[in-house]
Amino acid sequence: MSQLTSFLLVLSLCAFAPLCFSSRTKGGYLYPQFYDHSCPKAQEIVRSVLAKAVAKEARMAASILRLHFHDCFDQGCDASLLLDSSGTIVSEKRSNPNRNSARGFEVLDEIKSALEKECPHTVSCADLLAIAARDSTVLRGGPSWEVLLGRRDSRSASLSGSNNNIPAPNNTFQTILTKFKRQGLLKTRCPRSGGDQNLFFLDYVSPTKFDNYYYKNILASKGLLNSDQVLLTKNEGSRELVKQYAENNQLFFEQFPKSMVKMGNISPLTGSRGEIRKNCRRVNS
Repeated sequence: MSQLTSFLLVLSLCAFAPLCFSSRTKGGYLYPQFYDHSCPKAQEIVRSVLAKAVAKEARMAASILRLHFHDCFDQGCDASLLLDSSGTIVSEKRSNPNRNSARGFEVLDEIKSALEKECPHTVSCADLLAIAARDSTVLRGGPSWEVLLGRRDSRSASLSGSNNNIPAPNNTFQTILTKFKRQGLLKTRCPRSGGDQNLFFLDYVSPTKFDNYYYKNILASKGLLNSDQVLLTKNEGSRELVKQYAENNQLFFEQFPKSMVKMGNISPLTGSRGEIRKNCRRVNS
């Protein structure tokens, strides 16, 4: 998988688990057709605004995908990461994994503004981010998938959760695995993420394209970070996956969407829980 600077990697989150067209959560369901009647142009709007941003800066696709990852691993996929500090809220943007590295918030603001004009108080920021993560992958040549929708937005943020739950570039294999198990991703292989202000490409071969060169680099012992190379050296299961993905880009493209759908199902707010924010940076007054 080719990466832009600090491209998020989530590989094989229960990749071999069966998938359904809806996902039962506490309080309601997530399903692809959630906005078909209330805001039929929602996904088209997300894709259109995002495409312009990525055309202007290819690196933005990786940044948006990384935001979805960092949001889901703290409190679940509830757009808590998008909240600025205000009142009793201390923003997750200030955590060690996000400070001076999380970026792309202005693009999400633009998407949200367009959605509010088309369908006021309808599309959640959490769903907006999930759709944008999928479209970011597609725009850089990666695979597509049906995004399950119906999430609502959190009214709170967790700085401590962000610090403790998001895998770090220097984590050991066991620490990374433990952090995935906390999210109920029991069949997980390794994730990794880095800082967006790094000056290094995590894949130096095709840094602006979504492909499997990330794994080819690891197989050649050219992984940039410790959390990259341990996939090959510290666990037989992950070593076998690295080899498979390095040799078979199609297999990687088949498994990655399953991983993203599984991650997008981490503790979403549904039903009457949470809210639909008018502005992704602050809770409704």
